[in-house]
Amino acid sequence: MSHDHSSGGGKHARRLGFALVLTAAYTAVEATVGFVTGSLVLVADAGHMLTDVAGLTFALGAIWFAQRPASAAKTYGYYRIEILAALVNGLLLFGVAAYILFEAYGRLESPPDVPSGPLLIVASIGLLVNLVSAAILFGGAGESLNVKGAFLEVASDILGSVGAIAAGIILLTTGWRYADPLFAAAVGLFILPRTWRLMRESVDILLEGTPRNIAVDAVTDAILKVDGVSSVHDLHVWTVTSGFVALSGHVGVRDGADRDAMLVSLRESLAAGFHIEHVTLQMETPVLEEALGQSCFPGQSVCYASEPQTQSTRGDQLVS
Repeated sequence: MSHDHSSGGGKHARRLGFALVLTAAYTAVEATVGFVTGSLVLVADAGHMLTDVAGLTFALGAIWFAQRPASAAKTYGYYRIEILAALVNGLLLFGVAAYILFEAYGRLESPPDVPSGPLLIVASIGLLVNLVSAAILFGGAGESLNVKGAFLEVASDILGSVGAIAAGIILLTTGWRYADPLFAAAVGLFILPRTWRLMRESVDILLEGTPRNIAVDAVTDAILKVDGVSSVHDLHVWTVTSGFVALSGHVGVRDGADRDAMLVSLRESLAAGFHIEHVTLQMETPVLEEALGQSCFPGQSVCYASEPQTQSTRGDQLVS
């Protein structure tokens, strides 16, 4: 059976490129105005956009690198580079959030006098730029963790721009100087949980954890329902990169079963029920199991059988 080693990020390179150009062009403007006027909320928003520039650059570089062909030394190729880029983006966001919170805490003791006019103008233009970038990236965020990391950075900048606009309005109407550091702190707090989820998802993939939307027990049950299957063990499901889920395992075959037909049925069942298309299964006949002297091989403490066997610990399906 052929296998399509495809990732979810490559087709979104143009989206990332457009977002990078928009974000980089405006970051310099917002940072300059923020430092000149002394506005922390503008500097905070520019800091987010700077991480966007870095994150989008990492994301584009990762997509380019991931498209390099596989080799004998790297049989999966470089797909994991996209996941590493997503993790780096998460670390960047975490650092920016920590810096904003630290600066906001310091400024609460003596908030500076920030001119509201330039703050409102720059923040409003920044909001428009961020909305356009987010719209460009939205379509790919659900397909690629790499693009999702870039999208989350831009989405957090939307909140930063909204916070800056709100701070500018309060400064303009009331002159309350605490608005600038307080809104900056709110932006920092908003980023942290989303950054944590991105980093956790990236680490799960790097540790080859089972995808969160797939239940191994459900996969096992689907395999056992295929005609001719007697048992399943050493079953592993993991994500290579966004959109590329792989499965491997050992399947016991009944006497007289058509193994070719079983493989076709197994692949169709796993693709239809779980969107798993990269499947590697070792078919084991009773003769092979008898020769090795056991019905379940080392590697897992339990195996699953489609009919009652001895030492059952899962009703009539889980066998020691």
